[in-house]
Amino acid sequence: MTTRTDDAEDERLAAQAQTGDRQAFTLLVRRYQERVFRFILRMSGARDEAMDLTQETFMKAYQALPAWRPEARFGTWLFQIARNVTLDLLRRRRTVEFIPLDTGLPDGAALDPQDAAPLPEEQLADKQRIQLLERALCELPVEQREILLLRELENMSYADIAAMLNIEAGTVKSRLARARVAVLAHYRHHAGEK
Repeated sequence: MTTRTDDAEDERLAAQAQTGDRQAFTLLVRRYQERVFRFILRMSGARDEAMDLTQETFMKAYQALPAWRPEARFGTWLFQIARNVTLDLLRRRRTVEFIPLDTGLPDGAALDPQDAAPLPEEQLADKQRIQLLERALCELPVEQREILLLRELENMSYADIAAMLNIEAGTVKSRLARARVAVLAHYRHHAGEK
């Protein structure tokens, strides 16, 4: 989650970039490129397309920067652009896929390096649970999936998601609640639970 200091720095850099300071925009790209790429990758399901769409997002952001106003948090504004370019791709493809949750970890990275390695049975069970979760997420409508990604993986606030999607915060909460119920129901169905 971003802090007020991060928001203030984003605002300062965006204001400088609006005056033509390319270095300021480069710093904004560095601050956001990994998060934007991860979001697009999980929405689109294709690494090459996600790389292209990330670049397109920043190109569109740079072109639209004169219209950006500080009332809109820069990160929220940028993710809205990323969402729009991704939805355009999904509409063109007419399919929606989900990328495994573990693809965001660098090679060789572990959640806690001090933990002992899990037993092979535990590794298999974990892999099966992740596959079931991915399958359950694939079955969600795009609106529910994007809400889950923005809230649970990007740690965006309800207010930021509402601003980004141009809906009320209450609508975000209700869609998120429905998405959580739906993904759990799909997961339980695939796991054979009642």
